[in-house]
Amino acid sequence: MIRTVYVYGSPVLRKVAQNITPDYPQLDALIADMFETMEQSDGIGLAAPQIGLSIRLFVVDGTPLADDDPTLKDFRKAFINAQITERFGEKVIYNEGCLSLPGLHEDVERESKVRIRYHDEKFVEHEEVYEGMAARIIQHEYDHLDGILFTDRVSPIRKQLLRSKLNAIAKGKYSASYKCRIG
Repeated sequence: MIRTVYVYGSPVLRKVAQNITPDYPQLDALIADMFETMEQSDGIGLAAPQIGLSIRLFVVDGTPLADDDPTLKDFRKAFINAQITERFGEKVIYNEGCLSLPGLHEDVERESKVRIRYHDEKFVEHEEVYEGMAARIIQHEYDHLDGILFTDRVSPIRKQLLRSKLNAIAKGKYSASYKCRIG
């Protein structure tokens, strides 16, 4: 089932999400819905707060980028109760977008590597290191769990320049090919 994506101005996007337990209601269906919503919206990541749920869950699928970056060929997974324990490597600037900020793209500087501890959809715990685009996707989605949007990571001058665009999104003045809401 395709879920509605909450956009800038929705309070759920600014909350710190809560951990969940293995008995979270209909977790498998929720994860399947998140993958379907992400794919139908042409996204490569989606965090639960973006569909109105303040829980520590996000899904990623880097396979659409695999032609340019073969390391992403099998990078499709769910991260539950994730904790980034280390960010390291050189800082790299890349132009990011977000389903919760339709039509907005900005250069964001992030570390090139992350170490993350998380549970998969079967609640098996993992600790892994990711680098390159996989690390960027993880950091972007992980930020959503802490109430952070990529626009929070741009320079102060860029933030000022973005203010009117962000206010427009919060007032419903945006165009998206997927189902969105503010609330």
